[in-house]
This record gives sequence, structure tokens and C-alpha cells, in this order.
Amino acid sequence: MASRSYANLFDLASGDFLDFPCTPRALPRVMTVPGIISDLDGYGCNDGDSDVSSSGCRERKIIVANMLPVQAKRDIETAKWVFSWDEDSILLQLKDGFSADSEVIYVGSLKVEIDACEQDAVAQRLLDEFNCVPTFLPHDLQKRFYLGFCKQQLWPLFHYMLPICPDHGDRFDRILWQAYVSANKIFADKVMEVINPDDDFVWVHDYHLMVLPTFLRKRYNRVKLGFFLHSPFPSSEIYRTLPVRDEILRGLLNSDLIGFHTFDYARHFLSCCSRMLGLDYESKRGHIGLDYFGRTIFIKILPVGIHMGRLESVLNLSSTSAKLKEVQEEFKDKKVILGIDDMDIFKGISLKLLAVEHLLQQNPDLQGKVVLVQIVNPARGSGKDVQEAKNETYLIAQRINDTYSSNNYQPVILIDRPVPRFEKSAYYAVAECCIVNAVRDGMNLVPYKYIVCRQGTAQLDEALDRKSDSPRTSMLVVSEFIGCSPSLSGAIRVNPWDIDAVADAMYAALTMSVSEKQLRHEKHYRYVSSHDVAYWAHSFMLDLERACKDHYTKRCWGFGLGLGFRVVSLSHGFRKLSIDHIVSAYKRTNRRAIFLDYDGTVVPQSSISKTPSPEVISVLNALCNNPKNIVFIVSGRGRDSLSEWFTSCQMLGLAAEHGYFLRWNKDSEWEASHLSADLDWKKMVEPVMQLYTEATDGSNIEVKESALVWHHQDADPDFGSCQAKELLDHLESVLANEPAAVTRGQHIVEVKPQGISKGLVAEQVLMTMVNGGNPPDFVLCIGDDRSDEDMFESILRTVSCPSLPSAPEIFACTVGRKPSKAKYFLDDASDVVKLLQGLAASSNPKPRHLAHSQVSFESTV
Repeated sequence: MASRSYANLFDLASGDFLDFPCTPRALPRVMTVPGIISDLDGYGCNDGDSDVSSSGCRERKIIVANMLPVQAKRDIETAKWVFSWDEDSILLQLKDGFSADSEVIYVGSLKVEIDACEQDAVAQRLLDEFNCVPTFLPHDLQKRFYLGFCKQQLWPLFHYMLPICPDHGDRFDRILWQAYVSANKIFADKVMEVINPDDDFVWVHDYHLMVLPTFLRKRYNRVKLGFFLHSPFPSSEIYRTLPVRDEILRGLLNSDLIGFHTFDYARHFLSCCSRMLGLDYESKRGHIGLDYFGRTIFIKILPVGIHMGRLESVLNLSSTSAKLKEVQEEFKDKKVILGIDDMDIFKGISLKLLAVEHLLQQNPDLQGKVVLVQIVNPARGSGKDVQEAKNETYLIAQRINDTYSSNNYQPVILIDRPVPRFEKSAYYAVAECCIVNAVRDGMNLVPYKYIVCRQGTAQLDEALDRKSDSPRTSMLVVSEFIGCSPSLSGAIRVNPWDIDAVADAMYAALTMSVSEKQLRHEKHYRYVSSHDVAYWAHSFMLDLERACKDHYTKRCWGFGLGLGFRVVSLSHGFRKLSIDHIVSAYKRTNRRAIFLDYDGTVVPQSSISKTPSPEVISVLNALCNNPKNIVFIVSGRGRDSLSEWFTSCQMLGLAAEHGYFLRWNKDSEWEASHLSADLDWKKMVEPVMQLYTEATDGSNIEVKESALVWHHQDADPDFGSCQAKELLDHLESVLANEPAAVTRGQHIVEVKPQGISKGLVAEQVLMTMVNGGNPPDFVLCIGDDRSDEDMFESILRTVSCPSLPSAPEIFACTVGRKPSKAKYFLDDASDVVKLLQGLAASSNPKPRHLAHSQVSFESTV
């Protein structure tokens, strides 16, 4: 049964719920070898091996975003389309961070709708003249995708606005989600038309295209893919309310590198991955790495910058200097506070006005001297919320002006019209203070632009008759909820909801000494000028190259349907253990050793009942009754539990508590390890663990004869992990001079005697066979977790010793497709049981006589 989130979204994207044609093949594939145009249409190949010839041309980057950095308008006289670069687009500006020989291809939509009959010609023009590949979304799909799912559901949610009631945002709409997926599929198709997957780097931008990486990774398992989120990423408590939360997370995780503006956004994303997908992450040489089915997804924290050259060229315009002189004259003898914001419910314009009102109330001496110039950019969205925000802004501004205006003085000036760049630059240059009071914003580059404009240029200085060495000052009041705040250490940070604090911050900014303003300005200017958009793009691409460097050192294959698709990346020698392959070796050998882990190997990890099933008991007895076999269950569980569960397995060997206790068969006695008989350290460990248990809801202590284990799988994932790290450090300090080892595993911290491991069990059994004159010629070892890796390593080491006449057939096998020292894998516990049943059925000897077996075992011991 297909899930409601659509098990196979590749079918969904071309389904009947949206009546639009399949993506036309208007564009040819890029020529990768002279005279040969590669043409890949289908999804038939998904093994990750490219069928496109490697390009001998220059390095290429494919930039994918919702909108192309191109402006389009129809010529009134000729009725033809006229295209030009959008010089203010960050997508165009980031090219400065690439090497001169890089070719950049853009994939995205135009801001205008093109008639179907013109699309082929327009697409060819854009490709030829601008290296752009347009995605012509049908009108209805575009509306549901952008104005629907993106703006009504993702945008509010990512800015911490939940649809608690109908007046507070739109509830989740699955039709809009389907449109979002369909649009992402069309974008992916366009990328596939031009990509050379062996060589090209793909950089996807922003929340509009968060599932696009899945479509690309499905088609090309080794695609070099980076994603950058330009909006905030909400905390897990907010994000987890999204019904398609897992699909979007997995979409992002099909990238190689994921970039965020701030550590907070990255931390929220990692927390969501931990809480909802159970993924672990760690810092690796300064980079945060998230392990995802053998692939390491790198997390990059990198705030975007501005284009210095673009802004300085505007400052050098004669129109800018003329406007600057005009504004200076208009506000002569007054202090200007500047705000530049979109008309948006998250920009906090009304809160800013309330703070200005409070400032004038509390400081009568500032009345007639302080002016707030608020430039309101046109709203990017539409709806009741935007109109209400606009109405509130005008009402408050009118109230302030009615109260505090006088002849030639108006405390609040609202500029609600399109303002050209040169005019904005003039206001930036005049303002003594700039305030950005957004309640939530992904980045916001207004403070950066303000700093550069306050610095000015040599040409602007000349036009204004200003000395080039005159002191430059600037003051910033910024919300602590915007992305640029952490990078502006000299700014006055405020909580925009605290009206009094914002008013106090503006007063401090206006009355601060010139020398202090100068020091803060110089600090900010050094940062902004060195961390520009070119630095941002260059740094991101360097990390993307680093994240992709191991793509061809491992084998890749994909599994999962729809947006649940992911790629497993493992070493070249790692493959699934087939029953036919192992049975062949099993039949031609006579001295076999079989080691089996318990939890997660012969019994599913998710099973509530941990007792072995009748079929497990049956197959173990069948293997044990073969006189050519020695079979051991090697587990971390206690010996009482194992004895009880396997009481009907007469000839089965048991190793309990990771090998601290060993029993060769039911009739033999348990042997305790002599490596570490001193267990006095347990008296020191238990009180420490008890302390952490009381402080961590959902945790518990498991007391074993030789070990103590602190479990936190039922605790809050983030807090439990944090407490586990603290406990690990605490115990290592306490046990520094004790014969005990502290290890951290999956949701556990365990303290056990030094030297005890499952690997020691395997070594002891194998060497006993060798010393008894029965060197093994077949070794099978199956396990699922970190402790079993010791067995795999020990077996490989032991069988290579010179005392063995010949190397045995070795089958080290992990459960689950994941990085391992084992050469083989099986998918789950049911596969393990099927494999054991295949071995048992391959030979049906008479059951060995118990007395004979007892003598045989005791002689080897």
C-alpha cells in the first residue's frame, strides 16, 4: 500500500492530479566530446556509473535556483522578448568566487510567464546568450508550488509561524505538496539535460528546491551536489509539525554538502536529523560530518556576503553624490536612523516604530532632532497578513507624526515606493544609525551595505569635498534573530519584542562617542570587505570539492522508493553474502567455526520480545548437531539470560557479557576470564551512573556481573547524547588508574574489564581448535554493531598466523549496509536466519553422539 506521502514520487510528478505535459526536450545535451552530443532521457540507469564521456573542457558549475538571474521584458515596439542580467542577483555575483576558467550554467525559472509557442525559441536564446536553462512551469503548477507550498507553508514554518488557527497561516495541503514535488522534478529534469555527472558540480539554492537532490541522486549516484539554505531552519519542535518532514530531510541528505548562514540553523537541522532519523554527527577536523548510509554529509556554516564592487560602483555614480547632498541638506542638524525592510510580517517594522515612539517619549531632548527614515520595499508575497502589517505600520507612523511633528520636522518618514539603488545608497551614507529589527530573518544584508556606504569611496569623497582620511563611523542596532547578527560583534543586539530595550539601544547608538563608533565601524568594515560574496562562493565550492573527493573510492548503490531514496556508499570489496556462495564453501570444508551475535543478528533489534524464536532454536540445533561445526552465540547479555533462552540447544557454545564468561556446551561449566578478576571498580562506577540516571529522564542502568551499562535510548535524544558525553568524560577521569575500560555505543555508555571483547572469544575458540589439531578451514562470523567489529578484526588477525597450515575460508558479515571491517553484509535478522537455514539444509548428517561430542570438546579444551 502506498503511503500518503507517495511511495513513488517519480510517478507522482507526472501523475494525473496536475494536468500538465511532461518536460519537453527543447534543449540538446551539452556537447561533452567534439562531435558527440550525449542524450540521456530516462531513469533507466541508477548504478551511479556515468554514461557521459568525461569532458576535456573547463570546469563547470551548475547553479540551480527558483529564479534565474535574468530580467525579461517584452519590447513595446517589436513585441519581442528582451533579456538582460540581473546585476543585483546573488546568483550572478557568486561567479566572482570561481576561477576564471570556470563555466557557469544557470537552471531556474523566469520572473515572467512565456507562452508555450515561444518557449523553445526563448530557451535556445537563453542558453546561447546567457548560459541559462529555463524551467517553464505551467501556470497552475507555478502558483501551487511557489505561492502555495513555498510561501504559504514552508516560509511561515521556517520563520516559526504555526497554523494553529485559520487566521494564523494555512494548514498543510497535500495538493500543494504534490505541486512542490512536481516542480522539483521538472527542475531536476532540466539539470539532467545539461549535466556531465563525472565532472560538473551542482549547487542548489534555498527552500524552494529541497527535494531536488533526491531526483538527481537517484539518476546519478555519484553526482557532486551542494545545497545552501538562505532562510532560517527552525528548531525541531517547530519543524517536526510538518507532515512531510522526513521526505524533506532525506531530500537534503542526498546532497554532499549542506550550507547554513549560522550555527543555530545548522544545529536545528542536525537536531532534526538526530530526533527524526536517528542519525549521529561529529566534528571532523573542524568540519561537521553527518554519517548517512556510509556517506559523510558535510555541514557548512557560512554567512553570505555582499558584492563590494557592485556597491562601490553605485556609490561612485554622480546621481548618488547628488542625492546624498540633497538628503544631507534635508536633514541638516538632525540625526537620521535608517530602516530598509520588505513589507513583511517578519521584518518587525511596527515594533521598530513603537520603539521610536518610546525613544521620543523618554527623551524629550531628542524631539525635533531624530528622524527615522523607513524605506519599505515591495512585499514579495501577498495576502491578509501583509495587508494587516502594512495598515499597522501606517497607523503607528501617523500617530507618532501627529504627536511629535512640528514646523519643518517629521519624526517618521515612510518611503513606500520602489527606491533606486543610488537613492538607497545616499540614505545609507547619511544615516548615523541603521536598525534591523526583524523578528526572524535568514540573513539580511542591509547592515553590510550600510557599513560599506558609510565607508564611502575615494570618488565619493571627492564629489563631496570630504577628506579621504576623515574618520568614518557607523552604528548598528540589529535583532538577535537575524542571520547576520553573529558576524557583527560591534553591533548593539536587541530582542525586537522588547520595545524598551530597542529604544534604549537606539539612544545608546546616537549618544555613543565618536571614537567608539569609529572603532566599531572599522571592525565591521574589515569583516564585510574580506567576507564578501566571492569569499562565500569560493569557500563553499572548496568544501564541496572536499566532500566529493571520495566518490570513486567506494561502491555506490541506491535503494528506497520516491523521496525515501538514498545511496549506500561502501568499500569496493563489500557485497551481500549470497546463500549459494557460502553453501559452496561450507560443503567442501570439514572443520567449521561459526560465531553469531544475538541482538540485532538472530533476533531483530526492534523486537520487544528478546527470546529466540522456534525457527532460530531449530536452525541452531541443526548446525550444532553437525560434528564438523563449532557454533557460538557471542553476546553482551548476561549468562543467566543466555542459559535460559538456549536451554534446548545441547551443543551450542555461549559467550556472555562480551566474552567475560564462556561455556562450550550445555553440560560444561561457565568459565570466567582471568584477564581482569578485580571488579572493585564497580563500586566507584555505580554511584556516578546513578547520579546521571536521576538527572536524565528516560535513562537506566543495566547491572551485569562483570560490567555496568548506562542506557539512554528512551531519553530526549539531544539531552541523552549530551549526558552520555559528560558521563564518558566523568568515568574516564574516575577510572584513570583502574583495570576498566569505558566505551560509548549506540545509546549506551558501558564500563567493563580491560581487555574483554568479543574478539577475544573468537581468538580463544580458533586457537583452541588449532592447538587441538583441528585448525579451522571455514569461519563464519555475523554481527550488527560496534562490538562485533572486534570479532571481525580478531578473526582476520588470528587466521593469518603461521601456525595454520592453510588459510581458511572466511565469511565476516555485518547486518545492515554500513561501513564495516566485514567483507559481506546481510540486510536484517531474517536474512541471517535464512542463510543459517541454507547452511543447515546443505548437509544432513546423523546427529553426533552426545558422549562423543563431550569427549571431543573436553579434549580440545
